[in-house]
Amino acid sequence: MEQSGMMITAHNVKKMYRSGQLRVEALQCINLEIAEAEIVAIMGPSGCGKTTLLNCLSGLDTIDEGDVFLRGWNLRDLSDRERTEYRARHMGFIFQDFNLLPVLTAVENVELPLLLAKVPSRQARKRALEMLDLVGLAARASHRPAELSGGQRQRVTIARALTNNPAIVWGDEPTGNLDSETALEIMQLLQQLNREQGQTFVIVTHALEVGRMSHRIIRMRDGRIISDEPNTPT
Repeated sequence: MEQSGMMITAHNVKKMYRSGQLRVEALQCINLEIAEAEIVAIMGPSGCGKTTLLNCLSGLDTIDEGDVFLRGWNLRDLSDRERTEYRARHMGFIFQDFNLLPVLTAVENVELPLLLAKVPSRQARKRALEMLDLVGLAARASHRPAELSGGQRQRVTIARALTNNPAIVWGDEPTGNLDSETALEIMQLLQQLNREQGQTFVIVTHALEVGRMSHRIIRMRDGRIISDEPNTPT
């Protein structure tokens, strides 16, 4: 167990994909540290390895070489079951496509991860309503996704990601399906949550406006980090 004081630490991480005789180095010698309560944007052209990096840092995907530490725990030392449990307890995920179940209401979508984690139904409903209130959607708790705007659906996704009070929230193009005004509102909400709750946000994005609202901008090309610069959020 590494005591680095960092939320996320990656040492010489490599990830390769193989298809027959073809071998593609998706990540090459990634070295990275992300501190607690940072908002970090990972940027670069399509196919540069942004989402692969997010998946490897979060333990959704395995690595071929190197080490990834989350709050000092080396993912290599954890079994598949232990990694799954760690994600459920300490992480939240926000995706571009919302991934909401259309037959469930907003509050039912938000409470679902808690119910799957065997949290009592009354406690899960209370927590889900609190999270919807936090993202400004308490009045829409009984609405299904089809009855919500894109921005409202993404707020439900954020509420769901926060139900377990995660230390780290991962976002893969969380504003990718939103117009510029709604994207700004979502990023302002993430900034507010970061200030008020101290959560770490790691966001993969193509949008420069999203990068400008982060504390750091990490740029990638061809599976490598080519720059890592501090930023003053707008």
